[in-house]
Amino acid sequence: MTDEKPTSPTEVSPAASTATKPAAKPARKSAAKKPAKPKRKAPSVDNPGKVLKRSRYSRLESHQIFQRFHADNPVPEGELDYTNAYTLLVAVLLSAQATDVGVNRATKKLFLLADTPQKMVALGEDAVREHVRTIGLYKTKAKNVILMSEMLIRDHGGEVPPVREELEKLPGVGRKTANVVLNIFFGQPTIAVDTHLFRLGNRIGIAPGKTPLEVEKAMERAIPTEYSLHAHHWLILHGRYICKARKPECKRCVIYDLCRSLEREELDAIPEIAERVAGWVAEGKTRADL
Repeated sequence: MTDEKPTSPTEVSPAASTATKPAAKPARKSAAKKPAKPKRKAPSVDNPGKVLKRSRYSRLESHQIFQRFHADNPVPEGELDYTNAYTLLVAVLLSAQATDVGVNRATKKLFLLADTPQKMVALGEDAVREHVRTIGLYKTKAKNVILMSEMLIRDHGGEVPPVREELEKLPGVGRKTANVVLNIFFGQPTIAVDTHLFRLGNRIGIAPGKTPLEVEKAMERAIPTEYSLHAHHWLILHGRYICKARKPECKRCVIYDLCRSLEREELDAIPEIAERVAGWVAEGKTRADL
């Protein structure tokens, strides 16, 4: 005799229920559309876009670009006023986030009173601050001018050292400022990457980079040796007056037909200035020969 309970005719075991129940249909995936990818903007000063790893130009094309710059302006000059290495250093230090015109206006009287570190320290921070108060960040800059002057007297006998590493140790002096002084006064082929050079390096694609130092190193690779001394000035002037931040003035561009910028304006014909300068290059002439 068994203790098992008899199964009801209508009772079904769990295993049997699972075996006989039809499998559920898989849920249908949502047919929602994927969001459209945003359109890629052309590189600009505010939107550098995707940074290229290499220049868009061959060595020959880079050479042709700087041939044009040289033919149009064989001996370019900086626009800051100075009388010696020290006043140039002070002027460049003051020029951060300020225009050259504004700096020249502020330093005109200042340099008449103090054109050496010794005279500047004797003048004092309060007086320096009053002279440069029309320049942005003038309080910090006035303080750095005095601290820099004191350090030049203490460590360099009042002379401006022609060495980047020593210049960068001075208060308020960074790599760009050091490169400007080394290039303009000491004739070293340095590349000072300001906002104009950074924009041009990425916009026209001759020296792409995510940082000023990357652009500087890319420029050094792209610029032909024979043009390296003046390249810094040509590019600054080109960025300041032609290839402007908001909108490039392509009709006035001497390298229009060589340029591979994604922002280049499509013109019906090559600008006259570009054709004329190209002709000078072909004849081995510059604007100074005319």
